[in-house]
Amino acid sequence: MTKLIPLSEAIANYVNDGDIVYAAGFTHLIPFATGHEMIRQGKKDLTLARATPDLIYDQMVAAGCARKVIFSYMGNPGVGSLRIVRSAIEQGRLEWEEYSHFGMITRLQAGAAGLPFLPMKQTGATDLENANPNIKRVPDPFGGKDVVVVSALNPDVAIVHVQRADADGNAHLWGIIGEQKEAAFAAHKVILTAEEIVDESIIRSDPNRTMIPGIVVSAVCHVPFACHPSYAQGYYDRDNEFYLAWDKVSESAEATKEYLDEWVYGVKDRNAYWEKLGLEVHKRLEVNPRYSEKINYGSY
Repeated sequence: MTKLIPLSEAIANYVNDGDIVYAAGFTHLIPFATGHEMIRQGKKDLTLARATPDLIYDQMVAAGCARKVIFSYMGNPGVGSLRIVRSAIEQGRLEWEEYSHFGMITRLQAGAAGLPFLPMKQTGATDLENANPNIKRVPDPFGGKDVVVVSALNPDVAIVHVQRADADGNAHLWGIIGEQKEAAFAAHKVILTAEEIVDESIIRSDPNRTMIPGIVVSAVCHVPFACHPSYAQGYYDRDNEFYLAWDKVSESAEATKEYLDEWVYGVKDRNAYWEKLGLEVHKRLEVNPRYSEKINYGSY
């Protein structure tokens, strides 16, 4: 049986109300299309975990999908606050846990390794320790300074977007690499979306670039342009104008609802969303080819 299924089917089959969902990708390859599909399907009471929540979690909180957020750094990158998430936290409508970036990734590393926790060196972020009881200090068993420890994070579902994958979920990604690998290995289920579905031979031609092996993937979905307004290196650029525009939209509950009605509920899928953006936006986000040098893996 193939793992290649439509994104709508993957969300229906593998994301349940109340799940811990980790949408991976740091600045780059942020899986907006998957977040929008969860909104369309009315997923509820989710714990949304992510190193940088970005606009996708602002939109999902606005749509009523979330009960809690687990994060490290929260903002509209390069613009300002995530108004909707911040407001929901301040009003007591949204539970939250905050970590440093390294703390968040260390939680995923512990989960991926099957460990209950992992240690970190002490940092200057003592306020986080005071605010988050899940960040603890324990004695160094070898006599050094106390070490900070964080518990493992094992999401029910990890969402990972990549540039290309085969139908079994073996995936290549390049550019800014975030926590995709750690999230995929830590999670119980992985939904993989890809700009391209390619033959297995293409994946095998560059094995060192296979960051996500098919063995950990539950579903593979062909979803071009899944990252907008984020970007996919080599495919399309970051839509900085959208990030600026969202800051204005998210000031108003009415404007936010209008956006969701038009751009999420009002489109069937990502293809319809991309078509609706129009040729002017497509042209603005085009990127010029810039290839790396060939790698010689030798031959027999």
